[in-house]
Amino acid sequence: MISEPTRGRLAGALREWRTRRRVSQLELATRAGTTQRHVSFIESGRSIPGRSMIIRLGESLEVPIRERNALLLAAGFAPVYPQTSLDAPQLEPIRTALERILHGHLPYPAVVVDRHGDLVSANAAFHTLTTGVAPHLLEPPVCVPRVLLHPQGLAPRIVNLDEWAWHIIDRVQAESTRNPDDQLQRLASELTHLAPPRPHDSPHHLGFAVPLRLRAADPTDDRQLTLITTLTHFGTATDITIAELRLEAFLPADQTTSAMLTETLKR
Repeated sequence: MISEPTRGRLAGALREWRTRRRVSQLELATRAGTTQRHVSFIESGRSIPGRSMIIRLGESLEVPIRERNALLLAAGFAPVYPQTSLDAPQLEPIRTALERILHGHLPYPAVVVDRHGDLVSANAAFHTLTTGVAPHLLEPPVCVPRVLLHPQGLAPRIVNLDEWAWHIIDRVQAESTRNPDDQLQRLASELTHLAPPRPHDSPHHLGFAVPLRLRAADPTDDRQLTLITTLTHFGTATDITIAELRLEAFLPADQTTSAMLTETLKR
């Protein structure tokens, strides 16, 4: 039998996630294949859902699988989603696939990061891009947003630092709001203190993305790199480690950038 405190923890956690996702009880019930009455009873602690219902509710609210385990624990059930070390033998196919993607993206930079933006893997073009970054910023764990915005990182080379910095900060803050995490909140605060004032307008947008405009590492080269980024993740992963990986790829926004990256990698 589930105790009253246990019921209360589950009820509060589910209600918090539903509120955060701005989903009504009726909409959640429809998504999860149950009734609004049942959802209401769960949130009030009057009804005890089974494990499968908790999983359906978590899926319906797009709760990260790490936090779905927490919902199960709150209800007195054992977690069902494993967290496997990335260097474990059973994840070798995943590691191989990621390395192939990183290599295939050359001569353009690409990285794999975890949920906190810490570097998991990178291709040679990214390491070339970070030429001149202070060594202490490149010591593991390497926080990619910090490398980008730190005054001893790439920040002095970023032409549009005001808009790019806030693009990064807004993304970190949005993720922290959507999926609360103390480390992400601390990172957002740190980056905010590093950033210049937020611009009132952004006249340099390409129309579909905020570009990263970067001076060449060689001070005698007056050309600029103009890059846009894409984010990819494993949408159907059932292992926490895999689900929290993000592939961030930098793409050239013009021919000059493409040529510069190709030239740099050949050196």
